[in-house]
Amino acid sequence: MTTDASLLRRFQTGEQSAATELYRRYADRLLRMAAAQTSPDVAARADAEDIVQSVFRTFFRRAALGEYELPDGDELWKLFLVIGLNKVRAVAGHHKAAKRDVRQTTGGETFERAAERQADDDEVGLNLLRMTIDELLAPLPTGHRQIIELRIAGHEVTDIAAQVGRAKRSVERILQEFRGRLHTLIREAD
Repeated sequence: MTTDASLLRRFQTGEQSAATELYRRYADRLLRMAAAQTSPDVAARADAEDIVQSVFRTFFRRAALGEYELPDGDELWKLFLVIGLNKVRAVAGHHKAAKRDVRQTTGGETFERAAERQADDDEVGLNLLRMTIDELLAPLPTGHRQIIELRIAGHEVTDIAAQVGRAKRSVERILQEFRGRLHTLIREAD
């Protein structure tokens, strides 16, 4: 099977069949994610397929400019996931803004179903976030993972340093590097 890195390089050199292969590889997963993350009231106005098309437009435009690099062995799913989640949030924000607010044009039973679904959507979003963080933590050394997991659990930097037997500055540096990776991943998805 051709790697994502190889397909990305081929696309960047002008080979359109590589774009087609990337689309085939990820479109269904993105469609399922977009459908799961879009509330019913917003889904009545915005189609999940439109969101997927927007994800690929953004990705291919930026990939053509050389903004993405991918080491061999890595896959593009995490990037597509972040771009997709940002697109879903943007569409929801657009349709819930002031006079367009879909919640003001929906009432009764539909509104109640949407409110119930929102709790489910929050759980799905939280699970996607956990998966993304787990994927970002996986390649890190065990000590770094432990520091980041303790911070996510709400421990203070001073407490973490004492628990793992490292200097406070070392803990801060490790956390800052991780935040930088997250920031870069999110920025690339915009």
